[in-house]
Amino acid sequence: MEIAFIIEKLIFIVLVFALTMLIALYATYAERKVAGFLQDRYGPNRAGIFGLLQPICDGAKLFAKEEFMPNTPNKILFLAGPAIAMTVSLLGSSVIPWADKFEIPGYGEVKGYIGDVDVAILYIVAILSTGVYGIVIGGWASNNKYSLIGSIRAGAQMISYEIAMGLSIIALVMMTGSLSLVSITEQQSGWHGMQWNIIYQPLTFLIFLVCSFAECNRTPFDLPECESELVNGHHTEYSSLGMGFFMFSEYASMFFSSALISVLFFGGYNYPFIDWVRENWGVNIASILGFLALLGKILFFIFFYMWVRWTIPRFRYDQLMKLGWKILFPLAIANIFIIGIVMLVVEYFGS
Repeated sequence: MEIAFIIEKLIFIVLVFALTMLIALYATYAERKVAGFLQDRYGPNRAGIFGLLQPICDGAKLFAKEEFMPNTPNKILFLAGPAIAMTVSLLGSSVIPWADKFEIPGYGEVKGYIGDVDVAILYIVAILSTGVYGIVIGGWASNNKYSLIGSIRAGAQMISYEIAMGLSIIALVMMTGSLSLVSITEQQSGWHGMQWNIIYQPLTFLIFLVCSFAECNRTPFDLPECESELVNGHHTEYSSLGMGFFMFSEYASMFFSSALISVLFFGGYNYPFIDWVRENWGVNIASILGFLALLGKILFFIFFYMWVRWTIPRFRYDQLMKLGWKILFPLAIANIFIIGIVMLVVEYFGS
């Protein structure tokens, strides 16, 4: 049974990795298509039908290009920067519950996630905190003043917004009473699959959403790679696979962030009348539809990231810091007090 369990988890790891890379690959295509639509132009339309082969062509181009190495005494760190960024962006998906469970004849029950960690939220916060190391190390090791400034901006930005994000998660944990993403998802299965946390904590969701933009370095928080000031920011000196890893890590982080928002606030794999589907159509059909529901929520938030990028201009750096420290930080603390008071009032009158 232990060997079967290991094989089961290895298969699931490969599937999640393939899904993450596939969506990250075609998110580059979707980004350009959304930009084209919002700017009243076509976007990629020549490589394959509707330009669907464009990401493959871009990937082949990055693999085929010569790897440029700047004149830096930190060549190992220069190569390690994009590798760290890419690795960290892939680690968070291991605790996401993608579906409820599947019943396989002759084998038994298979859970729809890689691992149910009791402290999954702490694990995710730790992963998000280490994500900045790839950017800072790569920018510093590039021996380029623009890359250095971009990496410093990235470090300060992520540290600033991680605090408000962590405080918003505390408010959610206070209500759910669990650090497990599986438990948080199961708690949202009430009301026929519609008892989502966004109904109870819209302010928490708003704070978390804004901070997620900053953590992913997405517009209007793309100061680390601000082209108009820093050429291309922390990956100015990168080409070929290094540039590709940094680019893919951003889209993989956007995919993971969208999955986390969907699980924490929008029910995860829960959808309207999931209990009815489970009773009448079986567990497997309900879980497949649950996975498709979660995937639909993720794709919506990825589109939302892109929509914001091509709609809102970036902040000045002083505006970015003011929003993080003077608005979101006090708002997150006040939100904790509000949630605590509401919980005490509900408990007092409920008893």
